[in-house]
Amino acid sequence: MLEAIAVAWLLLFVGDFLSTFFYHVPEHVFGSLHLKTHHSWKKDFRHYAILTFNRQVLLDGILGALPYVLIAVVLWSFSPIGVISGLLLGQFHVWWRHISVLGWQTPKPVNILCQILFITTPERHWLHHHKTNLGFGDIFTFFEQPAQMWLRWLRLLRLRFRYSRI
Repeated sequence: MLEAIAVAWLLLFVGDFLSTFFYHVPEHVFGSLHLKTHHSWKKDFRHYAILTFNRQVLLDGILGALPYVLIAVVLWSFSPIGVISGLLLGQFHVWWRHISVLGWQTPKPVNILCQILFITTPERHWLHHHKTNLGFGDIFTFFEQPAQMWLRWLRLLRLRFRYSRI
């Protein structure tokens, strides 16, 4: 039982780290897929987070989930139950963090628990939809500060490459 819990937590932690620093933040700097499909003011996030057949939205979701799947493959031999639980918890969190658009407000005790556990709430994720430079970390909030530093560094790198070509 403890092994399954540890594997589920490890999958979510490492998957969130990899997704944040190797897909999400770089996509904000160098790409446009994530910004078009997830941050556009024209989007209905209920549709995005729950069900869509838009190929670009699906591709963005797959690319964001790929680190979790790769970690799941690595951890499978330790605890298949932990891997399945971690993936299910991760998907549940995707749905949960997109319900702010429905008028959801996280109950105060749940909000306090999420702060203690450094878990992203729907309100925190909604902040990221409105201010794309804030609220990084799909599941865990403690990736926020390092992700912002990584974002600034990648933007400087992009500028350096842009001006070195001229």
